[in-house]
Amino acid sequence: MLVDAEGERSRANMKIQRKILRDASNPLDVEDTMFTKNYRLNKTAFLYVLSVLDGNARSMRSCSISSLQRLSSVLRFFAEGGYQHGVGKDFDIPMAQSTFCGVLKDVLHTLQCHLCPQWVNLDLSNEEKRQAKMDFYQKYGFPGAILCVDGTHIKIVAPAKDKFLYFNRKGYYSINAMIICDNKMRIRYVNAQYPGSNHDAHIWNVSSARNFFENKYLNGERNTWLLGDAGYALEPWLMTPFRSPTTGSAEGNYNKIHAKARNTVERTIGLPNSERCRSIAQYLYPLSRG
Repeated sequence: MLVDAEGERSRANMKIQRKILRDASNPLDVEDTMFTKNYRLNKTAFLYVLSVLDGNARSMRSCSISSLQRLSSVLRFFAEGGYQHGVGKDFDIPMAQSTFCGVLKDVLHTLQCHLCPQWVNLDLSNEEKRQAKMDFYQKYGFPGAILCVDGTHIKIVAPAKDKFLYFNRKGYYSINAMIICDNKMRIRYVNAQYPGSNHDAHIWNVSSARNFFENKYLNGERNTWLLGDAGYALEPWLMTPFRSPTTGSAEGNYNKIHAKARNTVERTIGLPNSERCRSIAQYLYPLSRG
């Protein structure tokens, strides 16, 4: 009994020390270069996202942890692309894993509702479309393209329920996330709600992105295309490669140009900072509405 009481006092003291350390720390005091390395955002962008959290604080559960600490802990987790206990050991944002789990859900929900719709959307302005068409044509020789689509498998721990749905053709458990990016490799759409066993074409067919482009086409928009690989079906708004073209033929030359242009989305997925998006997707997919 004495040993148990001693252990309880030790854990209580540790919690108090952790809270004192967290409350006394300010992530913004870190030097600019190190700050960007730790959180993958510069301080200006960080303060902008922080203002969104502060403006929607009522939507988050009450907690003694400030919006500054909430955001810094979540961004640190995204930057690591690792485990929650790693954040708990950080010198300026220490908190229990159970506490961080709740913070993560709250912050993600707020960002999804109030920030993502503004920055991650398919509704390009006329100027953005003009610039995208010019870039794809000047760089690759492909006219009319504005966006590229592809799927990427995000590895996860096998879920307890319906794990067979998440086992993909590559031999591991995953979420098959569909990503659409623009000419500047900015992600404009993410659908991360489907298990890894789903084919890219199926996710595209049931997504709101397809409905978006179909409505644009029905409303008269022409010569504006999305580029996808052979896993997608050819549509008036989705350009895909020819299957087995003759070498040196017009179809073969088209495929070469198409592949170079469509490689934009593969490079977007492969960027080191996309690991942050992978971490987000693992937690966002239960909330996704596609």
